[in-house]
Amino acid sequence: MHRQRSMLRICLVAFLLVVTVFGTDSIKKDKQEKKAKKSDCGEWQWSVCVPTSGDCGMGTREGTRTGKECKQTIKTQKCKIPCNWKKQFGAECKYQFQEWGECDPETGVKIRNGSLKRALHNAECSKTVTLSKTCGKTTKPKPQESKKKKKEGKKQEKLMD
Repeated sequence: MHRQRSMLRICLVAFLLVVTVFGTDSIKKDKQEKKAKKSDCGEWQWSVCVPTSGDCGMGTREGTRTGKECKQTIKTQKCKIPCNWKKQFGAECKYQFQEWGECDPETGVKIRNGSLKRALHNAECSKTVTLSKTCGKTTKPKPQESKKKKKEGKKQEKLMD
């Protein structure tokens, strides 16, 4: 009786091992088939982020891909355009700018260059950009001492009156 139970246990363990080995092979085949189907799908191509309101903040972007076996070829995802980025270079491109250059007396314009610091969601951004602005008048601030002297002078005038 004891010997039969031992044999039964051994057979049961052997059966479980066989099922596990063959079951693992079928799972691996299923995974490989799924990978093959997924490889038929192209990479996601994302549109630019379109803000819900205004020209920055939360918004959405649309993604598309191609492939015969793809279940999903279009999807939408949430995105955000930072409000402090220069929109003229693309709302998804962030640049590090140098200091403003000297004023060109002939054109009355000064420039500065920026190099790409960060691009959101594989956006196509220029590596470098140039900003320009008019120089404007350069005014010297009035020294603070003169204001103090004026106040003191007014106080003395009031005391004398």
